[in-house]
This record gives sequence, C-alpha cells and structure tokens, in this order.
Amino acid sequence: MEQGQDTPGAAGRSVVVAVDGTSGSGKSSTCRAVADRLGLRYLDTGAQFRAVTWWMLRHDVDVHDAAAVAAHAGSPVLASGTDPLAPSITVDGTDVSVEIRSDEVNAAVSPVSAVPEVRARLLALQREIITESTGGGRAGIVVEGRDIGSVVWPDAELKIYLTADPAARAARRAAENGGSAAAGDAARVAATQESLLARDRIDSARAVAPLTMADGAVHIDSTDLTLDEVVELVVGLVTERV
Repeated sequence: MEQGQDTPGAAGRSVVVAVDGTSGSGKSSTCRAVADRLGLRYLDTGAQFRAVTWWMLRHDVDVHDAAAVAAHAGSPVLASGTDPLAPSITVDGTDVSVEIRSDEVNAAVSPVSAVPEVRARLLALQREIITESTGGGRAGIVVEGRDIGSVVWPDAELKIYLTADPAARAARRAAENGGSAAAGDAARVAATQESLLARDRIDSARAVAPLTMADGAVHIDSTDLTLDEVVELVVGLVTERV
C-alpha cells in the first residue's frame, strides 16, 4: 500500500496541499516530509515535465522547435509513484528518476514546459492523480510545482508559495549536485545561481501557466529557515485549514 492511501486526513476528510515556488527553494524536501508526516500522497509535477523532456531528447526531438515538441507531446507513457518515501517516475515503463536530473535535461526542460500541448497533456494527468488521491476515503495529496495553486488545483485547501534568496538556493542546489561553497566551489555555485534565475525568468514569462503566486497562497521564505522549520510551518497550516 502506498503512503497515505487509506489514512484519514487531519479532520477526517481529504486535503490537497498545493506548493509552488522557485527552483532550489526546498519544495521537494518540504513536500515529501509534510506528506510523510500527515499520511498523504506526494506528486512532483516537475518530474513529469522533466520526464517528457528526457523522452524528447532521447528521440532526437528539437526541444527548441515548439511545433515538433507539440507533435510528440502525447507519445511518452508516464507513470508517477506517489509514495513520499519512495517517489518514482517512469517513461514507457522505464524508471528515469535519475536520468531526469541530468544537466542535459536541466538545460532543456524550460522550453519543453512552455509548449501548450505539453502542459495540457500533463495538466490532465495531474488532475487525474489528484482526484484519485482524494477519493474513496483517501487522505489526500501534497503536490509541488510552478502552477499548482493557480492552474492545476485552484481549490486546494492550502496553497503555499515557497521561495528563498537566490544565493541560498544556488548553494543548496550546488550541494545537491556534489558541489560545496565551503570547499571553495564558488564558481559552481555562481553558475548554478545564474541557471536558476534564468529558469525563473523563462517560467515566469511564459504565456501558458506562468510561475506566479496563486491567490490566497501563503508565502514562505525559506532563506533563513531549516528544513524542519519549514515543514513544521506547513504542517501547522494544514492543521489550521483542515
């Protein structure tokens, strides 16, 4: 049984927690921990966009040709595992959890994500997973992404917009990728910061479902907070709302 499959919600009913925000602000770690604490499922929508991007690269589709990407948007078969302790993403039956975090995918995911046909295909899939996770007495789900509270599930019981100072985000992401500012890896951190800011600019400016803080969202700046402190904040907000 997956985590949270039949666990009652905080007040005996299902809950959807929508967590949006900038890259490197701690969304994934926060969402997984909150889902585990509350017995909820977990969905990383960013992994789905990365998975589609990986498929495009694998099949030699020009990711900068929107028409070509659109023509193949429905081709990959995706499946997202929603256990917060062991989330997974498969493409055509192959687990690509590691492959979608490559530098090649990092560089290509924004243009692929901006294609309306890709967003429409994944929007339908995301809503299907959320609906399935809130029915039949299931506790609910924590969903992370860039447009969850604004587009995917505007009626979420709790919407969070998680951000952090660009320097802090870059240091965290570089550390995740094996770098260390303390070890003198300043150049790698600087390059990571520029990459994160570039993606924020692209995602905020796209015509379809741009990165934005949803109406009614609670803004949390994680710059000076530990992961445990952010998790406690979000768990407390869920308890208040549900």
